[in-house]
Amino acid sequence: MAANDMRSVATLLMILNFAMYVTLLGLGGWAMNRAINQGFSIGPGMELPPHFSPIYFPMGNAATGFFVTFALIAGVVGVASTISGFDFIRTWNTDNRSGAASAAVIAWTLTVLSMGFAWKEINLEGRNATLRTMEAFSIILSVTQFLYTVVLYG
Repeated sequence: MAANDMRSVATLLMILNFAMYVTLLGLGGWAMNRAINQGFSIGPGMELPPHFSPIYFPMGNAATGFFVTFALIAGVVGVASTISGFDFIRTWNTDNRSGAASAAVIAWTLTVLSMGFAWKEINLEGRNATLRTMEAFSIILSVTQFLYTVVLYG
């Protein structure tokens, strides 16, 4: 009976995490696209300024580039983790547990890294509503991905 309860909890968390990671990827893709389209550009024969950063985002603050980059990486790995977890939850045997759990741990560590940059971005202020939404998703995902990882190990 307890195994079925854990399976139900794992399924719920997996679906929730998948939806949140896909949303995080959509918002991060928007931010990256905007940074590429409206970022810094120079003409031919001109030099880069002395303090130029390749992770420059026209919206947000100094932490935005790092936050968006790591949020996109965490999102991709998180989606892969839920796909790996789907195979384990479908069969619910110990043969697939190690792969699903290790993918969940990797996704969680990257999500925590993204959450750290989200907190730095919150601390520096000066960001728009989309970035605030990404920050919230990153912070919430760090908790739900941790719970998902604990359930897979349980």
